[in-house]
Amino acid sequence: MHRRLHGRGALLDVDPAGLAPRLVGLRPHQHRAHPYEHPDEPPFVVLAGARGLGKSAVLAELREAYRGHTPVALVDCAEDQFRAPPADRPAASWSPLGQALLVIAEQLAAPVTGAGRITFPRLMSGLVAVAAGGWGDADSERIRREVERILLLNEGGSWVRGVAGRWAGKVAAKVVAAATGTGPLVSGAIEATLESVAEGFTSRRHQKASVWYRTYPNAGGNAQRGLILLSQHFRDGGSSREHAERYLVRALLADLTEAYAGMLPRMQRLGRPLVLLDNAQSAPGPGLVAAVLRDRTEGIADRVAFVAARRGEGHEELPGAVRRELPEVARRCDWAPDTAPSSRALVLALPPLSPDDTLHIVGAVCADTAVPPQLSHATHRLTGGNPLGIVLLAESAAQAVPGVSALGELLTAGLRTAEDGPTVPAYEALLERLAPAEYLDELTVLAAAHDHGSACALAAALLPDTFGPASVRALQTLLAEEGLPDVPGRFVGDPFVRTLLLLRLHLRDADHASWRTAHETLIAHYPGAEHARYRLHHELALGETGAAVGHLRDTFPTADPRAWLRTLRFIASAPYFHAHDAEGRDFTGRADRRVAVALGGTDAGQAVPEGVDAVLHLRIRRLLHAVWLLADPLVLPDPQVCDRLRFELEQLSNLRPAGNALLWRASRDWPAAALAGRPMDAPGSADDADGPDGPDDPDDRSGEA
Repeated sequence: MHRRLHGRGALLDVDPAGLAPRLVGLRPHQHRAHPYEHPDEPPFVVLAGARGLGKSAVLAELREAYRGHTPVALVDCAEDQFRAPPADRPAASWSPLGQALLVIAEQLAAPVTGAGRITFPRLMSGLVAVAAGGWGDADSERIRREVERILLLNEGGSWVRGVAGRWAGKVAAKVVAAATGTGPLVSGAIEATLESVAEGFTSRRHQKASVWYRTYPNAGGNAQRGLILLSQHFRDGGSSREHAERYLVRALLADLTEAYAGMLPRMQRLGRPLVLLDNAQSAPGPGLVAAVLRDRTEGIADRVAFVAARRGEGHEELPGAVRRELPEVARRCDWAPDTAPSSRALVLALPPLSPDDTLHIVGAVCADTAVPPQLSHATHRLTGGNPLGIVLLAESAAQAVPGVSALGELLTAGLRTAEDGPTVPAYEALLERLAPAEYLDELTVLAAAHDHGSACALAAALLPDTFGPASVRALQTLLAEEGLPDVPGRFVGDPFVRTLLLLRLHLRDADHASWRTAHETLIAHYPGAEHARYRLHHELALGETGAAVGHLRDTFPTADPRAWLRTLRFIASAPYFHAHDAEGRDFTGRADRRVAVALGGTDAGQAVPEGVDAVLHLRIRRLLHAVWLLADPLVLPDPQVCDRLRFELEQLSNLRPAGNALLWRASRDWPAAALAGRPMDAPGSADDADGPDGPDDPDDRSGEA
């Protein structure tokens, strides 16, 4: 088994072998061969999903497992080096994909067990041709510096630096002469590069590489002309640049294939080279993925095992990809491509971690810290198994001052994520990595919304005038592209991310002014009886319980029991981040009065409205507070409150003979679900068209009591 990750054995297991050893042909952390599952062509594996699911951790573990045993490269497409060219390099001679190919080749060149460095003469020649397109006004030192780094790709011995320096000097001299004379600059650089390859190597393999560009379209069998055309196409931009970049990708893969050709290399090199792409939704990721898939579709084979990680599901870029859940590929991936390039990709969704995984992670992180025995259970319930959330909450518990153990306190406690880094509240550290930073303020406000209309109302009340309905739709689209789930009735579908955003909204002002404004805005947005549950949900978020109790009490005798239970559950899903006073208002104390109300401890002092059934009124009040408490992801389920919930629902079932079965079933299912950390779904709701929080359009009255 792998050493650091939990819940990812389907990828990394040794015996029986997970997907990685079956595709790479090597056992993790060992220089021992393993039979290929797809010996002729492996699938291009794409790990897809939202932030925080551990995609980057999987790539890092793969690099660690195979480094030194087979050529490995890991590139994070979100790094700054791929966003813009260096200050002294023209954009016409630089691209994110060109930079990525250089970085990948540099890593793949490292020696491995039983075999020396891999050289990249084809890629080197192409990159020099591209770089030469930006040397028109460059000084000789800059040219020498750029050329030396590229020429190092063609060095295989311990004397790398000295020879590369001499080659770079020769090429730079030719380029400077061409720039100051009458000859063409690009052709001068290309000629010097090809001469360097011819002079420096006499082997048949390197001679073949020096003439590889003869087959470039319209090169007429002339390698120098092919490279000149490549450079021109790159400078032209647009589809011409994409064409040139595809040839550079092909050059990299051809160099790798050549390194494994022949009897001796096959005996020395076990397995396949491994290229890992993180954040592949960002350039250069899409271009590299598309180039590899297109060449494989056209029958241009390579020997590389690719594993990419991307946010979102990648449906637009990979419409024909084979899609599997991770457990489905644990022993066999059953992948077979068709004629579409994207069908050569295998998209895997990383699942959340299990409660057992959470227990092990919390135990490892908090090994030297006394924590409540239910911390791992509460952490899994809050995070939904999100690996990043589990790890950072466990670290917050390990770093917390004695006496701080409640999840709400751990989220607001200071957390240091790096030894020399600042201390920030844990919820901020989580949001920094779970939400798009450029829209964090907007998402903080809109997290309270249910749909486009309510989001627009919040934007008008709390966001700049420039953020209008079009911006709201764009943000909805972005959330879908990020891989966050689409949950009816919630603008932000992921419960964990939504909880963090709402906590940030609550703490945005010292007096919670933004929090009150947001919920008051939504209360005003839903004035009619048909939208009662939305209005009551937001009143409850402000601590106002009277109207919710009255609505549930008055509708109980006549409403459809399933719809009534769904309405109760939705109203009681209101967030509760702060203590409330006896009147239900926010205040600065620490007490949570919901337990006392749910257990009937405040019944004696409760004034019952005139003309209503006092027993039913108090029962509904206790029930509402019990569900409100047990649905709160920041609070551990209280067994006493669960018992009271069971009793209250059971008593209500006696009052509705027609709905007895549903109410009685809820009296059993809801307490059990709360104790197990599962949602309290209405009985039979698995077949409902509505989501867990009701209809996906507030104007749909089918879920109203």
